[in-house]
Amino acid sequence: MRSVEEQQARVTAAAVAPRPVRVAISEAQGLLCAEEVITERPLPGFDQAAIDGYAVRSVDVAAAGSGQLGEDGEPIDVVLPVVGEVVAGSRQPTRLQPRQAVRVDTGAPLPTLADAVLPLDRTDGGRNRVRVLRPVRSGDYVRRIGDDVQPGDVAVRAGTIIGAAQVGLLAAVGRDKVLVHPRPRLSVITVGGELVDIDRTPGPGQVYDVNSYALAAAARDAGADVNRVGIAGTDLRRLREVVEGQLIRSEIVVIAGAVGGGASDQVREALRELGDLEVERVAMHPGSVQGFGQLGRDEVPTFLLPSNPVSALVVFEVMVRPLIRIALGRRQPMRRIVSARTVAPITSIEDRKGFLRGQLMRDEATGEYLVQALGGAPGASSHLLATLAEANCLVLVDPEVTEVGTGERVDVAFLAQRG
Repeated sequence: MRSVEEQQARVTAAAVAPRPVRVAISEAQGLLCAEEVITERPLPGFDQAAIDGYAVRSVDVAAAGSGQLGEDGEPIDVVLPVVGEVVAGSRQPTRLQPRQAVRVDTGAPLPTLADAVLPLDRTDGGRNRVRVLRPVRSGDYVRRIGDDVQPGDVAVRAGTIIGAAQVGLLAAVGRDKVLVHPRPRLSVITVGGELVDIDRTPGPGQVYDVNSYALAAAARDAGADVNRVGIAGTDLRRLREVVEGQLIRSEIVVIAGAVGGGASDQVREALRELGDLEVERVAMHPGSVQGFGQLGRDEVPTFLLPSNPVSALVVFEVMVRPLIRIALGRRQPMRRIVSARTVAPITSIEDRKGFLRGQLMRDEATGEYLVQALGGAPGASSHLLATLAEANCLVLVDPEVTEVGTGERVDVAFLAQRG
């Protein structure tokens, strides 16, 4: 049997990232930035008030609350006339004269000569005249032009995953579009005479088409743009037409239910003119029987997955998901792996690397990871889809290990976390 690492190397060698495309920033979330976004204008673009208050010259309010006495022996009382008001979005230039104040809203342009904003809670809130209770220093509560970014600064670097903050910054510097690594297009096809779609009632010997829905969801979770083709039927000519059509519009094609018994021979024969698909035994469980090849003029990576939904999802996780992540431009295509201590014994199949469903927890006292394998004995429980739905990790067991005792350490790969 081919080792997991050998098969992964063969698969990832076929990875081809789609060419970067320019998209609206509203469509860029979750994608990898493919350019250095250089700002052309400062942010903020003008000096502005950081809070509601009064624009002042700091020197005019320095004596407020200082306890200094005037010539009459009374504490100096700083009172300034309020000569106007500037709201956010105002386009009318305003000039502040010495020993005057202008009422300003948050985000309003700062009047000329003003070097600080006096917060409302440092005043009596007067409309025509304002009594200053405490002073401010030059620059207090002011957003200076270019405080955030200056022209020529890099707003978003190439290789950055674009999230909400990056979208906001792109909008703030006036970029409506950005160059990104697009989501690879992936098609999911299922084959099998026993399959019916979920809008029909299964007859004797029939089962719902689980794989096209589950694998499409897994592909979306990995970041692909998914076309769930669904059931292609058992007619081999029809299957060839369906696959050939998807090769034109996809970077990755996944066919489930096409390995094991005579099914793989028939599928391979039907697709022979499109390229060679190798069905191999890979030293892993579940999902040891799987197929891979590159079909069509563009040599599109194409996978043959088991009909068993759990096995199909595990093979997808180990082989297909890394290919999607590489196509997205991600530097680390594999899942995060941590070491965890087992809370119960784990058994595995000899000479095969185990990818066992598990529940990962944290010890509240020590903070270390704990893990419990889900399902029954290996090979006898690979059909138990409910246990995969409960799993939040895969327990990784080396091929030479058949038993892991309670309290021993194992590697664990994170799956999607629950919110």
